[in-house]
Amino acid sequence: MDSKREKDQDADCEKITAVLLKSRTGEFDLESILFLKLRGLGIHDLGCIGECMNLEKLDLSGNNITNLAPLASLRLLSVLCLSANRISNLEPLRNCDSLQNLNLAGNIISSIENLHCLQPLRKLENIRFKDNTYNYTNPVCRNAAYRNIVLEMFPNIKVLDGERVVGRGSDLYQLCKDIDDTIKAGLYKNGQLVEHPDCKPWVEDNYWEIKRSNNAIIEEAYKQFNDVLHECRLLNNRATHVISQTERSMSLKKQPKQYAI
Repeated sequence: MDSKREKDQDADCEKITAVLLKSRTGEFDLESILFLKLRGLGIHDLGCIGECMNLEKLDLSGNNITNLAPLASLRLLSVLCLSANRISNLEPLRNCDSLQNLNLAGNIISSIENLHCLQPLRKLENIRFKDNTYNYTNPVCRNAAYRNIVLEMFPNIKVLDGERVVGRGSDLYQLCKDIDDTIKAGLYKNGQLVEHPDCKPWVEDNYWEIKRSNNAIIEEAYKQFNDVLHECRLLNNRATHVISQTERSMSLKKQPKQYAI
């Protein structure tokens, strides 16, 4: 009965409270919470989320959030998912200095001007305003020059809307490769190498060949493993707390009854 009541409360909690955060993480101190998932709970008021000062990863996707003001105090937040909400004003995120990965797909961000407040976020590498997998987008994405403008506004971005914009596989990578190929083609005439001292490729031979490396795969797997491990620890803490409460309740019920003689 209690678990059903908790589930019903989670299904439509509307406002984030200390009780909700503690019950879902098993932490008794809000500042101890590092990783938090609050998906699809009908939340429209972020409440005391700003008290989780050490929060690093936060998933608030699929809610009814419009006001991001409480997030302004989360200076250590590196990953933030706000997809499928009703957000138009991003100004509070200006203070989230550590933000690296930001998902805003499926909101109501209307214009490029709404994005200027994110420019001070120098660590931002991955940003998403649309997600074709779930058919999430924003009105700003209808702008014909949207992609070019965003890339110009955020020169440090590595991934936009799930597509790499730097490194191997990106448009810039292909452009540089094409330029080098063109330069190399101009160095040969009738099959003979022609010396052009002022016209040389800017990288060494074989640079453009993609080399197989397991390092990146191992690093990503290690990262995902740590995320899962951290979640397991949180669940274990919560389970321990629930078990202790249940045992305490049962011990009270098992106390010997006294009969009048």
